[in-house]
Amino acid sequence: MDKQPPYREYAAIMGVFGAGLAAAGGLARVLGRNPAGQTPLDFVVLSAASFKAARTLARDEVTSFLREPFVRGHAHSGHDEEPVEGGTEQAIGELITCSRCAGTWAAAGLAVTQILAPRFGRLLTWSLAAAGANDFLQATFKALTEKADELEERPTPRPVQARTAA
Repeated sequence: MDKQPPYREYAAIMGVFGAGLAAAGGLARVLGRNPAGQTPLDFVVLSAASFKAARTLARDEVTSFLREPFVRGHAHSGHDEEPVEGGTEQAIGELITCSRCAGTWAAAGLAVTQILAPRFGRLLTWSLAAAGANDFLQATFKALTEKADELEERPTPRPVQARTAA
């Protein structure tokens, strides 16, 4: 028989997420901070920053110490890391090894930071967004240079000579 997923732990994690956002919204109101003041550019930057933060948490070696207690075996590269089975550890392991899942939390945390501590929040968000853009540019540059090298290595086709009528 298959083991049942840790639904209670999933619900607790979602409860923490919702309660955290509600508390942040309440604190923003008390402090007179208006989240509606964010611009479309803020949304784009937040998206790039969330992407980078999530990939860093779920995949990078530098954050393997955070994943280690929640994955089978040894956490290191972020690839093929399977969450441990059972309870809270499994639920957290599934959260921090999934870049899409971690991205939701990263987006919320960065958005809250921008509202409650705008200077620090903007600095953090723009730094992460720039790092995410750097990742994209590095990957694009690598792909383009590999393609250029591949095209350069191909033999040059011989021109077809035209036949003349006799």
